[in-house]
Amino acid sequence: MTQASRIDTSGQTAGRAMGRGRWIGLALIALFGLMAVLTWPATLQAEQSYSHLDPKTGYRMGHYRAALPDAAPGSTRIDAATLKQRIDDKEVILVDVNAHVGAGFDPITGEWFVQQKRFDIAGSTWLPDVGAGYLTPVMEQYFKENLERLTAGDKSKGIVLYCQTDCWMSWNASKRASSWGYGNLFWFPEGDAGWKEAGNTLVEAKPVPLTVE
Repeated sequence: MTQASRIDTSGQTAGRAMGRGRWIGLALIALFGLMAVLTWPATLQAEQSYSHLDPKTGYRMGHYRAALPDAAPGSTRIDAATLKQRIDDKEVILVDVNAHVGAGFDPITGEWFVQQKRFDIAGSTWLPDVGAGYLTPVMEQYFKENLERLTAGDKSKGIVLYCQTDCWMSWNASKRASSWGYGNLFWFPEGDAGWKEAGNTLVEAKPVPLTVE
């Protein structure tokens, strides 16, 4: 083989190596781009989830069905298995704070106009809408009165607050109840769906009417 042939062959080898390097580089860029596209919705959802917190009160003010943080203020997070055990041992009071679907409550009778049935954990007390970011004085009193009634005025009693899966209303309700001095709160963020998925049953719920003077 002549010297020229050796030079030409080595040049071809180097060219092929550079080509492979470019293809590998492009493949890596494409891979990282795909990963960014796949993770972007989750990142965006998390950022949007926290953007609806009121800077003054700290409550979630809207878009309640969204990804939740790991903990709720003043509460201990609880899973379905632990919750079942505490229910069996009669250690907790269950409060469903899920919003109602309907026209609100009757200002004369205090009864709720419910257009869609609600199913919750057996033994629960359904207090609709008390997990909203802002409560009118009437709704705030409604929440307070029922917590006092359920606990017989004992703020050390265990209370479990929940609604639906990925629902900030239970988070708000936990924060609110904690601010009123309830010191044994449990937060069940998986809600009704999580309870059912764990192999438990749900029962049809009836909302507690408001006390109308």
